[in-house]
Amino acid sequence: MPQPTYAQLADLPAYAEQPVPTAFEDMNGYLNVRHYLGIGSEGLDESLVGVGIPTNWPISAGRACLAAEHHLTYLHELKTGDMMSVRVRLLGRSERAGHALVYVLDDTNERVACVLEEVFLHVLVSARKTEPWPTEIAEQMDARIAEHANLPWPAETTGCLALR
Repeated sequence: MPQPTYAQLADLPAYAEQPVPTAFEDMNGYLNVRHYLGIGSEGLDESLVGVGIPTNWPISAGRACLAAEHHLTYLHELKTGDMMSVRVRLLGRSERAGHALVYVLDDTNERVACVLEEVFLHVLVSARKTEPWPTEIAEQMDARIAEHANLPWPAETTGCLALR
C-alpha cells in the first residue's frame, strides 16, 4: 500500500520530537521494534490535546483513551541518534471510538519509518467501560477529521481495522 511521502507529512504538526535514545537501541544499533508503538502512541496522545483531550485526562476528568487495536507497518529503520517525530491523521470517529493513522518519521533521513493504524476508545476510568465522547470533544474531533479528509494525499489504511 503506497504511503504519503515525508514531504507530504512534514506539513502536519510534529509530536514526540526526539532523537532515538541509546536506551531504545537493539543489538544492531537501531530502534528496537517494541519502541515504534510507544513513540507512535505518545505522538497520538500529544495530538489529541488539540481536540480537548489533555494528557492528564485520567486524573483530571476520570476519562481515558485506550487502544483497542493497532496495526504497524515498518518501512525504514531508525538508527540510534536519528531525529524522529510523529504526525497524525484522524480518519473518523464513532460514538465511543476514534480511528487514526500515525506516522513515525525519520527526520534525519527525511523518510517515513513506520505507520501505525489505531482504533482507540473513550473509557470512563472508574468503570473501565466505554462511554460516548463528551460533546465538545466530539465536535473538535469532527472538525479535525474534516480538516484531515481534505489533505491532498489519500489515507491508505490496512483495511483490517474499522470503527464499529
